[in-house]
Parts: sequence; structure tokens; C-alpha cells
Amino acid sequence: MKWITRSHVHVDRVACPWLITRFIDSEAEFIFVPKSQVMDVAEKEEAIPFDSPGADLDHKDNLCTFNVIIEKYELTDKALLRLAEIVNAADTNRLDNDPMAAGLEAIAVGFSLRFPDDKENLEYQFEVYDALYAWCRLQVAGK
Repeated sequence: MKWITRSHVHVDRVACPWLITRFIDSEAEFIFVPKSQVMDVAEKEEAIPFDSPGADLDHKDNLCTFNVIIEKYELTDKALLRLAEIVNAADTNRLDNDPMAAGLEAIAVGFSLRFPDDKENLEYQFEVYDALYAWCRLQVAGK
């Protein structure tokens, strides 16, 4: 399936492709375009738009797109829900809501500076999310 979002990925636009690939669509193909083109290109490419104005899979109330996708696809993995707390705090600029959020935000900025190409950025940051998810699994196992 094709998925489309805004170019210049940051926290949510890295976390969502990671989530989609790992839990929803292992064969996902991601397209990145300027914000003004997302919905038009989505229609032409028959792609699912996310984290962009007008998309069903976008921020809702206090939820970032990562949370919205988890709800839509009824994902209940406790470690994934813990990761969602971190992603939400980092993506919505409520860094005080989770002690890990500021670090994730800093990592996202650093990767964006090192890898301005969105697809290359995802390749490297997926490793970060795999590691953070493993940490979350350890955290929830201890509770």
C-alpha cells in the first residue's frame, strides 16, 4: 500500500512510518511531498494520507497522528502504548509530559540535520524507534 505525508520528516512523520511498517503494513511505500500537495497526490497515487491537514489520520484534540493510527487500527500492545506517550509529548511540544520526550525531539532534530532526505532519514531513525520500542517493552514488563 502507498502512504503519503508532508516532506521534511520530524517526530510524528518518522514515528508513523515506523508504526505502519512494523504493525500495519510491512510492504508500505512512503511518499513525501510538500504540505500543499499531499491530498492531491494522495488521490492520484491512491495513497493513504497521514499527518497532514485534511487527512483522516492526523492530529485530533490532544492526540498526535501516531496515537490516531494506534486507535484506528486498534493496536493494544502495552509497549507500543508506552511509546505513544513519548511520541505524543515530543510531537505536540509538551516535553514536560514525559521524561523521554525532550531526548526524542533532540534526536529528531539531529537526524533531520544529518539526513535531509526523508527516506534516508527514515532508514536511520527506524533503528532509534526499534531501540526505543525495545526499551518500552522492558519498561512495561517490569510493571
